Amino acid sequence: MKESTRAASAARKDGGTAYDFLARRLGPVPTIALAQLLGTSLWFSANSAADDLMRAWGATPGDIGLLTSAVQLGFILGTLAISVSGLADRFRASVIFVCSAIAGACLNAAFAWLAGGLTAGALLRFLVGICLAGIYPVGMKLIVHWAPERTGTALAQLVAMLTLGTALPHALRAAGAGLSWQTVIVASSVLALVAALLVRILGDGPRTRAAASASVASAAAAPTAARAGHGTEAMPDNVGRRPTIVDAFRVRRFRAAAIGYFGHMWELYAFWTLVPLLIARSSAAELVPGMGNSAASFCVIGIGALGCLLGGKLSQRLGSAKVALGALSLSGLCAVTFAAGWQTLDPRLLAVLLLVWGAAVVADSPQFSALSARACPPRLIGSALAIQNSIGFAITVVSIAGASALFQHIGLDATWLLVPGPVIGVLGYALASSERRVL
Repeated sequence: MKESTRAASAARKDGGTAYDFLARRLGPVPTIALAQLLGTSLWFSANSAADDLMRAWGATPGDIGLLTSAVQLGFILGTLAISVSGLADRFRASVIFVCSAIAGACLNAAFAWLAGGLTAGALLRFLVGICLAGIYPVGMKLIVHWAPERTGTALAQLVAMLTLGTALPHALRAAGAGLSWQTVIVASSVLALVAALLVRILGDGPRTRAAASASVASAAAAPTAARAGHGTEAMPDNVGRRPTIVDAFRVRRFRAAAIGYFGHMWELYAFWTLVPLLIARSSAAELVPGMGNSAASFCVIGIGALGCLLGGKLSQRLGSAKVALGALSLSGLCAVTFAAGWQTLDPRLLAVLLLVWGAAVVADSPQFSALSARACPPRLIGSALAIQNSIGFAITVVSIAGASALFQHIGLDATWLLVPGPVIGVLGYALASSERRVL
């Protein structure tokens, strides 16, 4: 083991290696963000083939929602396993990421070529979701370790790539309109393998886990608390025992960020699931006959990447809390406007509204995650982010299933179901931020 570690270290010092290009020229944060883009293309790969699956399997919109919910359930189980076992804090993040991306790629390909119906398809999508638990939250930890001094901006880049990764299958479907749906889905598997290769070459950050986590806490918590108007809270991390997940939720600022994140998650994935249907069933469809529904869906979901990057820039001046709450409020306003006006709004206005909604709906995510990473006990960053993700995705299972089922009965009015998420997120954050610390 020592010999292999020294060999890897020596290889990294070689200026002509692939590591040199990724770490010093491209940069570790862009490399991890790119790997996130490619790896998370597994997430909605089945949704890009929704029309084909409806024809081949006789599936309904509710069945497509079931396939999406299966991924979410798998992700929940995976993140729970990571957080409860402390896997993310005991093993190298790069190893977990690589193994998860390879396994996810294989299972995704199995869905394309082996699944013959909804039951087998849902099982394979569930297993893909488990693998994604080792890609998304673990990628967040890699970012924190490589760039502890600019967590908000770096996480914004990461979530921007997650958003593009979510939209990417729709782009693949649009670009490969003449290809079989199986080929399009397998293309996502190939991209996930490339993601595994990138992270395998780059490896983990130069700091130890403890040192990197401590840097985040010391460098970021104080200015964030000052911007928010609160003093720095004592972390329950120095009492002679290993801190637990419960300790993270005892910290007021972590609890507030988590509640805001949960409200955001109620809306986000249900919206992403419904986007192709919102475009196809509304007057916005009149504007996209040439580009097709898949390309239009890619634009509405993919523009969220720009929202994340803009939010990351603004967070440097305004702070993560203001950016997160502003984006969540704007997203909620878009949800209300669409639900109330889809029958009367001009198609061009409706298309613009969908684009604004797509940009705002995910822009708050990296900022809530940054707030959580800065607030939780130092040694719990990996596990705390994993459990926050786990609870958040448990919420998405309910909202996706509810919105998909409701859409079958009342059509576009089902978007009213998305509105409570932003409302609860904003109000919950405000109330949790102002309450006294729970001991």
